[in-house]
Amino acid sequence: MPDADDHQLGHFDIAIVGGGMVGAALACACAERDLRIAVVDGQPPQRSWPAGQVDLRVSALSRASQRLLERLGAWPRMVELGVSPYREMQVWDAVGRAEIHFDSAELGEPDLGHIVENRVTRLALWERLEGFAAAAPEQVQLLSPAGPATLEFNAELNAEMNGKSKCGVNGGLAHIRLADQRRLSAELVVGADGRASFVREALGIGLESADYAQRAIVANVEVAHWHRETAWQRFLPTGPLAFLPLADGRCSIVWSADEARAEQLLALDDAGFIAELEIAFDKRLGPILSTGPRAAFPLSRQHAREYVRPRAALIGDAAHGIHPLAGQGVNLGFLDVAALLDAIDHARAKQRAIGSLHSLRRYERARRGENAAMLMAMDLFKRLFGNRNPALVGARTLGLVAAEHLPGIKPLFIRQALGLGDDLPTLARAAGS
Repeated sequence: MPDADDHQLGHFDIAIVGGGMVGAALACACAERDLRIAVVDGQPPQRSWPAGQVDLRVSALSRASQRLLERLGAWPRMVELGVSPYREMQVWDAVGRAEIHFDSAELGEPDLGHIVENRVTRLALWERLEGFAAAAPEQVQLLSPAGPATLEFNAELNAEMNGKSKCGVNGGLAHIRLADQRRLSAELVVGADGRASFVREALGIGLESADYAQRAIVANVEVAHWHRETAWQRFLPTGPLAFLPLADGRCSIVWSADEARAEQLLALDDAGFIAELEIAFDKRLGPILSTGPRAAFPLSRQHAREYVRPRAALIGDAAHGIHPLAGQGVNLGFLDVAALLDAIDHARAKQRAIGSLHSLRRYERARRGENAAMLMAMDLFKRLFGNRNPALVGARTLGLVAAEHLPGIKPLFIRQALGLGDDLPTLARAAGS
């Protein structure tokens, strides 16, 4: 309980630094388990926006992510705010000309996933958290806007860390001091605070990283022909171009381009950009009628060398950053949430400390290898399809043709994308699997 010190917020089971999509999802799940939680985030979610406006930051949510969001009670609100299903996917190579087509109907499924604005997902989860906080203010505290200034740990049980930490991490409680001098303690602190994670830096956890020397250009465009609720992706020598279907008939584009090419595209006026976009996309959906504002962000791969320390864990972009060509970023983060919850549930069932290294290693074993494999696969795809070497062009053409025509290969890809396997963490797993 808080003491007489006005700056003391009290003690929590879990303190989550970062209240974006992944951090808010973890917080909702923990609140449902009657854990006492604090969420620290620098900025509350955007509450409203003009009708018909679509944000530039969208995610392609998988079926596994949808299941998680349904179980957390956020999905109905997301549907109300707006989600865009995609039922097919068309992928083709600009150099080799080979194509592959995926259709959810091949597995008797209604769709392959949904294109959703990030602000929609975050707001729906945050509103769920506000409901928990209103019902039990002593159990759930939302500290936003707020930011961490220091992260420290009790000066006992140092042997558990073997001296690896820069901030004295050990088996005791985690103590967070906020920038406004308020303080709290927790059994477990979770870093869900993005690529430039404060928690990861405070723990002294290093990164394996690679700069792709590319930028992703994003915009929303109006096309002449209906997108057929299909996600389109063309691999260009300078980087992949994706057209993602939106419910109002427009497409959200993500054009990953080498730095020099990106500079050229960003310097163009709208007419010039549209002309280049039509060429790059083969006019698959007819002429592009208009484009909204453009934005760009640098692309890199990064992976935390460790996901856990005593009393601390990393999830989402704090643990891994991936190339956007497969749209897997937030889906990996939601699987982190589900796996960490499995580890917490297991520890509580065994009456073990949820923040002990023994308990948290279960989460790290479940996710770090899986995420590393996905990061490497996306890295390989990026390098393979960005290479004009005739031998590689021939190899990838052969691969796409084989995947398109050999029985059993495409359904395997679709099942993976939908999250129909039985090896998923509990919250993301299909009922009965």
